Amino acid sequence: MVNSLEVRQLAYAYPDGTQALFGVDLTIARGERVALLGPNGAGKTTLVMHLNGILTAGHGTVTVAGTPVRKDTLKEVRQRVGLVFQDPDDQLFMPTVRDDVAFGPANAGLRGEELDRVVKDALERVGMLEFADRPPHHLSFGQRRRVAVATVLAMAPEILVLDEPSSNLDPAARRELAEILRSLDVTVLMVTHDLPYALELCERSLILSGGVIAADGPTRKLLADTDLLAGHRLELPYGFAIPAF
Repeated sequence: MVNSLEVRQLAYAYPDGTQALFGVDLTIARGERVALLGPNGAGKTTLVMHLNGILTAGHGTVTVAGTPVRKDTLKEVRQRVGLVFQDPDDQLFMPTVRDDVAFGPANAGLRGEELDRVVKDALERVGMLEFADRPPHHLSFGQRRRVAVATVLAMAPEILVLDEPSSNLDPAARRELAEILRSLDVTVLMVTHDLPYALELCERSLILSGGVIAADGPTRKLLADTDLLAGHRLELPYGFAIPAF
């Protein structure tokens, strides 16, 4: 079975010489939901930008569903890697919700009834079909985030990459998004500082620290290791207890 994501010895330095990644190795199987944890400056954003070719590896390889990420495969790779930004307003720019969700598939060549079907399906999956004709700026922040997820789902990605999906959400919106993510039949990589959300949604977590994968294992086990968390500047909320194994 082909894995959704394979990263091998990935290293990258920015043009100013700052080394961000020092040899990242990870594999994510098809259908997994995995949290990517780490302190600020660990290299999480840099790693994510390699997954759809925004950045080019200085050393090592990235493979998405069996396709190596290279200049000549970028169109295919970017259809397979769906990135949901932390701020949905960076992703929504059309007059209506329907237009935003249709934008990607239309650019990929879909038209007519097929395009309508794809848009309807994506909005139904995030519970936003009834808002299809609304301007995005008339929606709540949580609703806009769900629409941003729909814009990516409409492209039928192999892997859904979410950047801080729970940030700025109230408790109800946070719960609604969690229910949506659990319902999706797609591989998920969730970049987050929200350790309880990682525990709720992802059986497995990776800790990226200092440009390398410092830990990889069951989320519950990693979050129960207080020395591990402290060593990588990660903290659970005050009073939060990890349930017993």
